[in-house]
Amino acid sequence: MKQQLPYHGWCFVCGHENPHSIGLTWYVDDDGNLTSEFTLNEAHQGPPGNAHGGASAAILDEAMGLVVWAAGHKVAAVNLEVNYHRPLPLLQPLIVEARITQVDSRKIFSTGEIKLADSTVAVSGRGIYVSAPKLFDKVRLSGNK
Repeated sequence: MKQQLPYHGWCFVCGHENPHSIGLTWYVDDDGNLTSEFTLNEAHQGPPGNAHGGASAAILDEAMGLVVWAAGHKVAAVNLEVNYHRPLPLLQPLIVEARITQVDSRKIFSTGEIKLADSTVAVSGRGIYVSAPKLFDKVRLSGNK
C-alpha cells in the first residue's frame, strides 16, 4: 500500500507553495520505497523536446534524499552520482523511484531511477547521506517552520 508524503513548502522539486517548483507528489510504500509519477514541460527543457539534465538531477537528488528522510533520518547529501542513459522527453509520463540500499554507522546510501512510460531507465543515480539534524532544527518534512 502506498502512502502520500506531506507536501513540503517551497521545495524546488516538490514544493506546492513554490510557483517554480517541478511539482512532484511523493508516495512511499510499505517497504519504504519512494515513487512519484510526473510530466515535465517546456519550463524544464534542455535539448529541444527533452528535459534539462539539471532538472533530472534535481529530481533524483530529492527522491534519493527524501526516501532517507521518510525513513526517519534528518540527513544532508555528501555525494550524488547521476548517470544519463537516455533523454527525458517533455510532455510524456515519467516515474521516479528511490530506495535505501545500505545503512552504516555514519552514512546512509540510496539509489534512484527515472523511468520512461515503458519502464526503460533513462536516468539513474546514487547518493550518500549523513546525519545533519541541526541543519533542519526549525524545519519539519511538511515544510512548516
